[in-house]
Amino acid sequence: MNLRGKVVVVTGGTSGVGRATVREFVRHGAHVAVLARGADGLEATAKELELDGSSGLAIPTDVGNPEDVERAAGLIERELGPIDVWVNDAMTTVFAPFKDITPEEFAQVTRTTYLGTVNGTSVALRRMLPRDRGVIVQVGSALAYRSIPLQSAYCGAKHGVAGFTSSLRTELMHDRSQVRVTIVHLPAVNTPQFEHCVARMPNEPQPVPPIYEPEIAARTIAWAARHPRREYWVGASTAATILSNRIVPGLLDLYLARTNYRAQQTDRPLASGRRGNLWEPVPGDPGAHGEFGDRSADRSPQAWASRYRRVLGGAGVILAATAAAAASAVALTRARS
Repeated sequence: MNLRGKVVVVTGGTSGVGRATVREFVRHGAHVAVLARGADGLEATAKELELDGSSGLAIPTDVGNPEDVERAAGLIERELGPIDVWVNDAMTTVFAPFKDITPEEFAQVTRTTYLGTVNGTSVALRRMLPRDRGVIVQVGSALAYRSIPLQSAYCGAKHGVAGFTSSLRTELMHDRSQVRVTIVHLPAVNTPQFEHCVARMPNEPQPVPPIYEPEIAARTIAWAARHPRREYWVGASTAATILSNRIVPGLLDLYLARTNYRAQQTDRPLASGRRGNLWEPVPGDPGAHGEFGDRSADRSPQAWASRYRRVLGGAGVILAATAAAAASAVALTRARS
């Protein structure tokens, strides 16, 4: 798919990976509609779209409310045209042991991070299926395969997204639909969520190193929209986490239990009066980046290789065939001599 002129929807598009993804789609010439709760972030993102000369929309939307998402989709198709790509990125989380998370908080994380994806997918499909075209990109996580301590609600939601998406994919295959669904699993990313999430730990939260800049994720999400396949893994740590969990899950349990309480906290005590975005947006423009830029990688050879794996695979076959032909020629020459 050539993204120029296509209509793209990004939920959670004012912050972190979502904000970087909006910029990436605009760079490819798409018309982008941004769905999020926060007025300040929407206003700032709308100004970016204007400065870039892109035809876009910034729509206040609670993705956990299906009527809200339906209303937004109707407005997008009236103003921009048929939706070609829908990216489900909206999320929230609580950093705390499960015993310290209230049922209401757990339900709210699930409502936004899991049901927000379900609602977005449902609304997109109602428009894409009759046209028999379109791509839905789910933003997943390595934590959809390997849960870690202190993020039970978020891990549960991402597991749910992966399971839901796999079920939907088989249904689309059964119906021989040309609508595609793909999921992009991310590593730890330098986003504002660690400053804005609810936290109940001794110290301020942080992503578990290695940390990547959100642009790496955004490039793969845009690529997945153009080249949808079953799933993409972003970052060597994502690949290592998923593969390790397949091979030695029990050993990984022990490792995470011993290391990940500390690994998810900085050396700074948790700020008193800290405001989280679980129930309502934090005021201000969150932007794409968090505070860990000095520790974050802006490149990922693994992510690049994941995007170009077919080309690399083809090149590998050619190289192997060439090497085999050369070896055969040498052997034939020796035999003749």
